[in-house]
Amino acid sequence: MNIRRFLIGLSALMMASFVSPQRKITVYLVGDSTMSDKETSAYPETGWGMPFTYFFDSTVEVQNHAKNGRSTRTFISEGRWQAVADNVKEGDYVFIQFGHNDESKEKTDRYTPPADYKANLIKFINESRAKKAMPVLITPVARRRFDEHGKVKESHAGYSPLVREVAASLSVPLIDLDKQSMELYQQLGKENSKLLFLQLKPGEHPNYPEGKDDNTHFNELGARLIAQLVLKEIRDIKLELANRITKRK
Repeated sequence: MNIRRFLIGLSALMMASFVSPQRKITVYLVGDSTMSDKETSAYPETGWGMPFTYFFDSTVEVQNHAKNGRSTRTFISEGRWQAVADNVKEGDYVFIQFGHNDESKEKTDRYTPPADYKANLIKFINESRAKKAMPVLITPVARRRFDEHGKVKESHAGYSPLVREVAASLSVPLIDLDKQSMELYQQLGKENSKLLFLQLKPGEHPNYPEGKDDNTHFNELGARLIAQLVLKEIRDIKLELANRITKRK
């Protein structure tokens, strides 16, 4: 009996030795300030792409190319997209989240009309696929806005539907972060949802001596919770990438 167990164990060990390790891949993040890495001088402002990096095993490298104030148009015109397109390879992922700056009509240096916004998303998708990478579209994360009845207000009504439309028409995986983040804010409520954002009283933090009342950009807690929403969606839509999320004990 002991010999039989030994042989079974030896067989299992030999089989395991022939299993190829997962290929190392890169996850590229392209987007705006809600996703981007921050300078120390901006803390506690935190893009959700910062904690997102730490949820994966050693087979995944996350490269955060998101940048403050960028729309799809300026991300392309400044050559930031080309830097991704030139280096992305088969098996990699490209997570695409724009909208905050594209929809800002009052900021002509970044505004992108809806038709151009869609065309730019399609460009990102087609050029990622040309390299046999997996593009993933993400609706812009919601701003913290409540009406007089304490209900979360839609903050991307003009642009989130365009992301959903492109995702459906081109069969691209979609993470509806606008919807998911709105549900999170509603669950927390008007006051407690402030705990996720860059909300500081005068003198509370040396980087913001005059205080800050920001309902768009996250603090460390908010960024982590938004990153966790993205991770949940990665699992729910069954991306292969989900198998590389570190399993916490």
